[in-house]
Amino acid sequence: MARHILVVDDDALLRRSLAYNLEQAGYRTSTAPSAEAALQQAFADQPDLVLLDIGLPGMDGLDTLRRLRRAIDVPVIFLTARRRELDQVVGLEMGADDYVTKPFDLDVLLARIKAVLRRAAPPESLDPGPAPALAVGDLVVDTAAHTVTVGGEPVDLTPREFDLLTVLAQESGRVVPIDELLARVWGAEYVGEPQVVYVHIRWLREKLEADPSHPQRIVTVRGVGYRLQPARKP
Repeated sequence: MARHILVVDDDALLRRSLAYNLEQAGYRTSTAPSAEAALQQAFADQPDLVLLDIGLPGMDGLDTLRRLRRAIDVPVIFLTARRRELDQVVGLEMGADDYVTKPFDLDVLLARIKAVLRRAAPPESLDPGPAPALAVGDLVVDTAAHTVTVGGEPVDLTPREFDLLTVLAQESGRVVPIDELLARVWGAEYVGEPQVVYVHIRWLREKLEADPSHPQRIVTVRGVGYRLQPARKP
């Protein structure tokens, strides 16, 4: 069955063009010119992914994302004409899965859509057996149970935060370059897009570090990447 993509943009020409090209690529599409229409459509016929313009009239894309997140679990890619990094970071912090800046290359957008849908898909039912827990000092990542503890206390992470921490734990003591983190956690399509790593590292530090502004566990090696190490005892 074709995956369903909801295109939300107040530009009628862009909506028609995107819908046509997505259908040519094998997707089922629906479109909406406003946030209100998009929410109504999404609740009536839940899409597999939403392409959401930030600069909508009335309720903007950020407010629309908040409303969507309260009701349904669907991946969202922001379409934005705003080039400021702040807009992109805010979108990611609110739960957007990615962003594409207008004007965009169709092939790039299609690659991003495939990557987000792939990450959102349930894992294949393969059973390689339980993976061993990864311990880095008093931080333990149990990949089989999908849990993280620090000093025996559970830490609640999002799926992407867990995946990022798992890669760092697998390579504990080694500096993992940013492009390697992008390739292993987000997919090769994201190499060269370091902003998503910066944001997720900040979130991890807020949850794992005693003092996030002076991290001891996730250490920045400037110009290279990040290293996970045991926290020093006070």
